[in-house]
Amino acid sequence: MGDGRKRPTMDLLRSETMQLVQLIIPIESSHRTIFYLGDLGLFQFKDIKRFGEMERKLRFFKVQMTKAGLSPSARSAGSDDVDLDNLEVKLGELEADLMEMNANNEKLQQTYNELIEYKLVVQKAGGFFQSAQSNAAAKQREAEALQRGEGSIDSPLLVELVSEMVTDPSKQVKLGFVSGLVPREKSLAFERILFRATKGNVFLKQSVVEDPVTDPASGEKVEKNVFVVFYSGDRARNKIMKICEAFGANRYPFTEDLGKQFQIITEVSGRLEELKTTIDVGLVHQSNLLQTIAYHFEHWNLLVKKEKSIYHTLNMLSIDVTKKCLVAEGWCPVFASDKIQNLLQLATSDSNSQVGTIFHVLQTKESPPTYFHTNKFTSAFQEIVDAYGIAKYQEANPGVFTIITFPFLFAVMFGDWGHGICLFLASSYFIIREKKFSTQKLGDITEMIFGGRYVIMMMALFSIYTGFIYNEFFSVPFELFGPSAYGCHDPSCSDASTAGLVKVLATYLFGVDPKWHGTRSELPFLNSLRMKMSILLGVAQMNLGIILSYFNARFLKNELNIWYQFVPQMIFLNSLYGYLSLLIVVKWCTGSQADLYHVMIYMFLSPTDDLGDNQLFWGQKFLQIVLLLAALVSVPCMLFPKPFISKKQHHERHHGQSYALLHSLDDPVEMEMHHGSVSHEEFEFSEVFVHQLIHTIEFVLGAVSNTASYLRLWALR
Repeated sequence: MGDGRKRPTMDLLRSETMQLVQLIIPIESSHRTIFYLGDLGLFQFKDIKRFGEMERKLRFFKVQMTKAGLSPSARSAGSDDVDLDNLEVKLGELEADLMEMNANNEKLQQTYNELIEYKLVVQKAGGFFQSAQSNAAAKQREAEALQRGEGSIDSPLLVELVSEMVTDPSKQVKLGFVSGLVPREKSLAFERILFRATKGNVFLKQSVVEDPVTDPASGEKVEKNVFVVFYSGDRARNKIMKICEAFGANRYPFTEDLGKQFQIITEVSGRLEELKTTIDVGLVHQSNLLQTIAYHFEHWNLLVKKEKSIYHTLNMLSIDVTKKCLVAEGWCPVFASDKIQNLLQLATSDSNSQVGTIFHVLQTKESPPTYFHTNKFTSAFQEIVDAYGIAKYQEANPGVFTIITFPFLFAVMFGDWGHGICLFLASSYFIIREKKFSTQKLGDITEMIFGGRYVIMMMALFSIYTGFIYNEFFSVPFELFGPSAYGCHDPSCSDASTAGLVKVLATYLFGVDPKWHGTRSELPFLNSLRMKMSILLGVAQMNLGIILSYFNARFLKNELNIWYQFVPQMIFLNSLYGYLSLLIVVKWCTGSQADLYHVMIYMFLSPTDDLGDNQLFWGQKFLQIVLLLAALVSVPCMLFPKPFISKKQHHERHHGQSYALLHSLDDPVEMEMHHGSVSHEEFEFSEVFVHQLIHTIEFVLGAVSNTASYLRLWALR
C-alpha cells in the first residue's frame, strides 16, 4: 500500500478516491466483521423481529421515564461485549416488572379516588339528611302544638294533613334514594333528564364540591357535584340507574343513620391513609427501577440499534452455499484499505474462525459515491452544503469555499463588533467545553447550537471585522483608528450634525468615518455604499461558482462543458452584471455623479443613444453595445451546440462496439462482463435537449434573481 492509503489526505476540494471492494466472509466471523466495519464507518455496502421487539421495550421504558420526569443518563457506560440473549431476557423482566407496578398502581389509585368520592358523598349527603331531620322535628313539634290547641275553620288544610301523618305512622310514605357524584358540566342536563324520564316524580338535591376531584375511571381532575335523588317505586329506581350510567355519574351507598355515617367516615379516612402510604412506597420503588433503567438506557439503545443494523446488513449479503461463506460488495476510500483489512483480521481472530476474510478490489465503471473526509471544524459547513445538494464524485466541493463565504456574508448583514464579541464568547464557551457537551444529552435547540459552534465562531470573527468597517459597537461609533477627518466648517457653529461638515484632516484610516453617524446624509451615503457592495459580492460569488464548473469540466476532461457551458455563462454574466460592477468601481474611483440605474436601463432600451452626463469613460457606448450583443449571442451558444454534439459523439463512441471475437469469450463470466461493458442506454436526444433548455433558462433567470437576492445583504443590514 502507498502512503495515500494509510491516512486521509484531507483534501476537501474533491471527494476521496473510492474503490469497489469485494469481501468473502466466513459465516462464523460474519457478525463480528460487520460489527467492526460499522464502528469504523468507512465502508458502504451495496445492495428483524427479535430486535424490533427489543426496540419496542426500550420505547416503552422511555415513555415511562418521561412520565416520571427522568431522562436517560448521558454518562451511561458499558461494554460492547454484552450478551444479547441476556440483555433480551433482562429487558423482558424489566418490562414485566414495570407493567405489574403500573397495573397495581392504577388499581390502588382508582380505589383511592373512589374512597375520596365516597367520603365526599357521605359528608355532603349527611348534611342533606341532617337538615331534613331538623326540619321534620320542627314540623312534628308544630303539629303537636296544633293538636293540643283547638282547631278552627281557618287552619290550613296542609297543616292538618301533616299533623295527621305525624300522629299516624301507618300513613307515612317510605322513599328510596340514590346518592353519588356527577360532573358539574352535566349537572343541569342530568337534572332535566331525570325530571322528564320520571315525569317529575323524583326529588333531586345537589351540592357543589369546591375543589376538583380525580375521576376514578379517567384519572383526570374533574369538577363534580354531590347529588341525592329521592324516588318512589322500582320503575323510577331503574330509570335513575340508567340515567346515572349514561351521564357517567358514580353511585355510592349511603345510610340515614348518623352514627353509621360517622363510623363510615372514620373507616374511609383510615383506609385512605393506608392506601396513600402504599401508593407512595410503590412510586418510590418504581422511581428507583426507572433510574436504574435510565442509567443504562443509552447504552442498551445503542447496542440494540447496532445489532439491528448488523443483521440488516447481513441480509444484504449473498450467501455461497458450496463454500459456506458470505459475499459482500461495497465502497470504501482508498486510504482506509489498511484499516479495513486490520479490522477483518481482528474479526477473524475474535470469532475463532479458521479462514480469514478475503479483501479483493474490483475493477468497475460504476460511478462511486461521494465521500468527503471532514473533521469537527469542517463537518458543520459540509452539512450546510449537503442540505442543498451533494457534489458528484470527484467534483469540486463548494464546502471548501463555504467555510469563508457563509460566515462572511452573514457578517455583512450583521456588522457590529460589539454583537460579534458576544457571539464569539458564546461560541468559545461551547468550544472550550465541547468534550463535556459531546457526552451529554442536550435539548434540540442547544444541540443545534453546539453542532454549529465553529460556524458561529467564524460568523463572530467576521462580524467583528465588518463591525470595524461599519464602525459600529452596539450601533455606537468610536474613533478607534484616529480622529475623524471631518470637522465643523465654522469654529463658531454648535451643531455639526445639522450645520454641515468639511474635511479638515486626512481620510479616516479604516472603515466608515464616525462623523457620518447622526448626520442628515448618513442614510443615503451608507445605503449607496452597502447596496453597491452587495452587488459586487454577489457577482464575485456567482463568478466563483462558474469558475468551479470550469475546473470540474477540466478535471473530468469534458471539453463540451468548457466551451459550451463555462464560456457562454461567463460571457453572459459579466457582460451584464460584471459590467455593472465595473461601473460601480469606476464611479467610486472618479467621484462621478452618473446615474447607474439610467445607464443599465437604457443599455437595453436605447443602446445607441448618447449617454450625456452618465458617461464614465471614453468608449463606454461602444463597449455597452458589444457587451449586449455578446450576452444575446451567449444564450443560444448555451442551448443548441451541446445536445447536437453530444448526439454525434455518442454515435461515434458506440458504433461497432457491440461485436467481439468468439474465441475470446469462452468463459461465461467473461461474456457477462463484456456484455455489461459494451451495453449502453439509448441516447434520447429530446431528453438531453429539454434538460439543456431547462439549464439555460435557469441560468439566465437565476443570474437576474440571484443578483437581486444579494441586495438582501443591504436590505437586512
